[in-house]
Amino acid sequence: MPYQAILLIAFGGPTAPEEIRPFLARVTKGIPIPPQRLEDVAHHYEAVGGKSPLNEITTRQANALRLALNSQLPVYIGMRNAAPFFSGTLKQMAADGVKHALGFILSSHRTEASWERYQQNIADARAELGDGTPEVDYCDGWHDHPLFVQSWLELIQAAAKGSQAPLIFTAHSLPTAMAARSPYVEQLTASAQLIAAGLHRQNWSLAYQSRSGRPSDPWLEPDIGAAIKKLAGEGHREVIVAPIGFVCDHVEVLYDLDIEAKKIADDLGVRLVRVSCPNDHPTFIRMVAEVIGEKIK
Repeated sequence: MPYQAILLIAFGGPTAPEEIRPFLARVTKGIPIPPQRLEDVAHHYEAVGGKSPLNEITTRQANALRLALNSQLPVYIGMRNAAPFFSGTLKQMAADGVKHALGFILSSHRTEASWERYQQNIADARAELGDGTPEVDYCDGWHDHPLFVQSWLELIQAAAKGSQAPLIFTAHSLPTAMAARSPYVEQLTASAQLIAAGLHRQNWSLAYQSRSGRPSDPWLEPDIGAAIKKLAGEGHREVIVAPIGFVCDHVEVLYDLDIEAKKIADDLGVRLVRVSCPNDHPTFIRMVAEVIGEKIK
């Protein structure tokens, strides 16, 4: 059966200060996270304006994708942790007569916390809604797609302005046990190698950010802070940070890099240049349209 719609699948975020704590409660339901850690994260949202730009950016991505697809298929948005939630979107799709949809997961590197959990959430929502709910297939991964690499080349070149300072690629840290069960580190390394090769850069490294959980649990390292300190110790006075594990500038970029990591760099006399995430960059949107086009064929 041919696809009748595209479903863009995203994490979601709070869009106003009063949504922050209910949002965090949904995100961490069933996960033993200390209350103080949740309060810290709530303050991160407050420090960047009391909301996340993720929902707004996802809407821009959807609008740009509609244009890139020449309105061949309607594009819907479904989010795990904020409106429009998966169940509401699937209900709307069913009301619009959609029987078979193609899902595009807005996570560039596979982990069970992203790809597998999104697919399970959608399966659960379909089961809850019952008969008449659209079937959803999924696009393949795209961490090494030439246009994904190209979008990062363009973004890094725009931020670096010719600087040859060391380049640090970052992604969300994970518990090492979870990372070991997925191709996450392998895919991140592949992306970083392809982007660095496209830039003809030898001086690059991969670091992790935004870790949570108990300090005693092993998570992926090195942390971005440690990576900056190491480069400062080697005498570097500028670093370029490209958050290749994120597709939009949301709180984990705006706070963890632009505020926390920048303070570490400033205290060491190092200038931190942060590269923008893809957001609705035209090359990134072209990639999404191409991945969808390949699957539709």
